[in-house]
Amino acid sequence: MKKNYFYFLVIIFWLIIDQVSKNLISRLVGLYQVIPVIRGFFNLTRVHNRGAIFGFLGQASNPLALVLLNLGALFALGIVIYFFIKTPSEMTLTRISLALIIGGALGNLIDRLFRGYVIDFLDFYVGRFHWPFFNLADSGITVGAILLLYILIRRKEKCIPSS
Repeated sequence: MKKNYFYFLVIIFWLIIDQVSKNLISRLVGLYQVIPVIRGFFNLTRVHNRGAIFGFLGQASNPLALVLLNLGALFALGIVIYFFIKTPSEMTLTRISLALIIGGALGNLIDRLFRGYVIDFLDFYVGRFHWPFFNLADSGITVGAILLLYILIRRKEKCIPSS
């Protein structure tokens, strides 16, 4: 039971840094204001994302599409929580990756419920190519998903018999 507190802390920590960063950005940076951090590579730019991760479906004007998007996000969060609960405690890295995904998903869900949009502000680019705007919640989801893929690939390699 003690080990579960660690994962709960990972979720809460990620949720808190996400919400604090978004609140700071919303107070200090105007909508669409660009603050160069590393010229030619990284800006802080506040945008409001009504879509999914990395702005997917952000321009959707159909209210039904946005309702379905939010219901889909809730359903996906439920699945991740289910897998988190069912994952044995000795699978530490798997549980950490799921905790990051849960913390990130909760951060964006809070924004959607209380603001009607998600605050994105991280803007990475090279030349004219800009990665879609994102936030720390998206980062937690992405890092958690990459860790899960790494774990799955590593396990598959261990299961393949050597000749």
